[in-house]
Amino acid sequence: MGRTLQNTMVNLALENACDEAMYQIGLDMEELEDMEEDAGLGNGGLGRLAACFLDSMASLGMAAYGYGIRYEFGIFNQKIASGWQVEEADDWLRYGNPWEKARPEYMRPVHFYGKTEHHPDGVKWVDTQVVLALPYDTPVPGYRNNYVNTMRLWSAKAPCEFNLKDFNIGGYIQAVLDRNLAENISRVLYPNDNFFEGKELRLKQEYFVVSATLQDIIRRFKVSKFGSREIARTDFSKLPDKVAIQLNDTHPSMAIPELMRVLVDIEKLSWDNAWDICVRTCAYTNHTVLPEALERWPVDLFAHLLPRHLEIIYEINRRHLEKVAAKFPGDHDRLRRMSLIEEGGQKRINMAHLCIVGSHAVNGVAQIHSDILKATVFKDFYEMEPHKFQNKTNGITPRRWLVMCNPGLAEVIAERIGEDFIRDLSQLKVLRKYVNDEAFIRDVAKVKQQLFSNCQPLKVFVPVPSISKEPNKHWTPRTVMIGGKAAPGYHTAKMIIRLITAIGDVVNNDPVIGDRLKVIFLENYRVTLAEKVIPAADLSEQISTAGTEASGTGNMKFMLNGALTIGTMDGANVEMAEEAGEDNLFIFGMRVDDVEALDKKGYHAAEYYNHLPELKQAIDQIAGGFFSPKQPDLFKEIVNMLMHHDRFKVFADYEDYIKCQEKVNDLYKNPREWTKKVIYNIAGCGKFSSDRTIAQYAREIWGVENSYLTVMKWIKELCGLCKFNGDLFFY
Repeated sequence: MGRTLQNTMVNLALENACDEAMYQIGLDMEELEDMEEDAGLGNGGLGRLAACFLDSMASLGMAAYGYGIRYEFGIFNQKIASGWQVEEADDWLRYGNPWEKARPEYMRPVHFYGKTEHHPDGVKWVDTQVVLALPYDTPVPGYRNNYVNTMRLWSAKAPCEFNLKDFNIGGYIQAVLDRNLAENISRVLYPNDNFFEGKELRLKQEYFVVSATLQDIIRRFKVSKFGSREIARTDFSKLPDKVAIQLNDTHPSMAIPELMRVLVDIEKLSWDNAWDICVRTCAYTNHTVLPEALERWPVDLFAHLLPRHLEIIYEINRRHLEKVAAKFPGDHDRLRRMSLIEEGGQKRINMAHLCIVGSHAVNGVAQIHSDILKATVFKDFYEMEPHKFQNKTNGITPRRWLVMCNPGLAEVIAERIGEDFIRDLSQLKVLRKYVNDEAFIRDVAKVKQQLFSNCQPLKVFVPVPSISKEPNKHWTPRTVMIGGKAAPGYHTAKMIIRLITAIGDVVNNDPVIGDRLKVIFLENYRVTLAEKVIPAADLSEQISTAGTEASGTGNMKFMLNGALTIGTMDGANVEMAEEAGEDNLFIFGMRVDDVEALDKKGYHAAEYYNHLPELKQAIDQIAGGFFSPKQPDLFKEIVNMLMHHDRFKVFADYEDYIKCQEKVNDLYKNPREWTKKVIYNIAGCGKFSSDRTIAQYAREIWGVENSYLTVMKWIKELCGLCKFNGDLFFY
């Protein structure tokens, strides 16, 4: 979520008033803003996307909750010591959190372990361990529309009677200490992004948030009216009409068997009725095609931790495979591929398959990603139920990622087209008529120049001696900024960070290179740092191998803030090129079809290494200790990986990448033409608002009316009849 203060002031139109109030009492607003800790309660893009979605749902006037865990320690703070990443705990709650309010009246019990008992009147889950889920609410204000939604985060608490039996045998102290075991559930965020780690505590976290959330949803569904706690609704057939549950990747996939458990075991619905309700209520967003990221939980762990849910998943799978067999008789291999249970070796539950079977809609997060899901990863499921599959291209909130972090650019845009674009980003397309407007070109360039002194992130992969060999050649100056955190157990990622810092040590101290090239590693990259770096960027590098990045959202943030993109045709880059015009991006490298063809032919890094002298020189420098003279073998593991085990085929795109960087250099020497392309890019950003994304989810998956836009439409119609100014009449 990042910081809340400035974003709230922007959305409530209170920035000027608060600045003045602080000034009157002799305080500085920027100093106050810098005191706030980032709320880093997720990993990278997935968590930040959810934050943008919360802003958009509130700004569109949709009644929505964002549910998650109130981690005591969020994503770790990164320090760089002697070039190496060192992790420190993110004690973000050390001084309290003024934005949250505890809601103990809505505390809910969550059960673990135990066993199941089958009786004539149903199944009972007994002898469980109970952990209490205490909700903390944070307000999520919409943009100047008087709507405020809620982000509800659950904190784990031990019940008063936790291990009470120990008291009777004199184990009072140990019993109290053991309360920590229960409360560890919400202690710390697992810092793995796009990598599955099958730990019991992680599964506990996933079930904890799901169980507490579903109890909260059902409690709210049952009550008759606002403020009342009397149960009025008992007919669950209306649940899908009142509630939509969007599963943000497979991490909350336990919502499907948990909802079935509640409806069948507790509310006593028939299996068929409960399943119909479950499927119509749940929808699933897939965020990655990388196999190492897909959640596949061991059956043995489920049997121990969540025995009733394992039984339910087995029953879901049995009925699912019956349908598959009926539609594709005799296709036994298809049954194996589509099963929720992976056989062979250790039995595992494929959570993505569970999500697809238990949802009425499945979507990817960029058109190319959604197409890949249908063509390869989930091909069998698409052939079974093609109507389920959709695309919802990601987006970003223009409030935080333009108005708040780049007010100068937002003002320049508003001077030409007014301020309505902040609510309707598609209006940016009007800027195309200013592409040749000299005053606008000058104003856009001036905003970027004002940010230039702080940072100018560019990335480049060229042998360092290139400049040293030709010191008198006119080299386009570059400052290279790279940021990111490596999961503590991810050795290769940590070595890559060490390589970056080592290159920086050499390049930044080379007197021949001088100021023509600087390499900087951004320590502790996070939302607040991104808000400073992104507005200043001239070039955005989006260089994933085609078919491996689902969407990306950093690419959209750079584009909206006036950076040009050098990138592959992957993720949302494809749609960015469509919207801005491919000539206005620096596109290079293989397409998805090329990657598939290379897979069939066989990728051999040595062929590129031997064919490209510049590439060979760069790799030899890394392998030979040029960047680590005191430890010549330090980076040999990285070189070995690139030469022999690189499934991303980095070398295959290298030659085209360098040629494309030359085009970047040439254009950068012509500031007017560069800025014209910047304007085309900003004008093409309308599609990439999370408001558009959420409006599509609402219309095509959730069946929810866009309240704010509907009200505004009525108001404009009334204003037309009454001849009032729309904004004046509304406020």
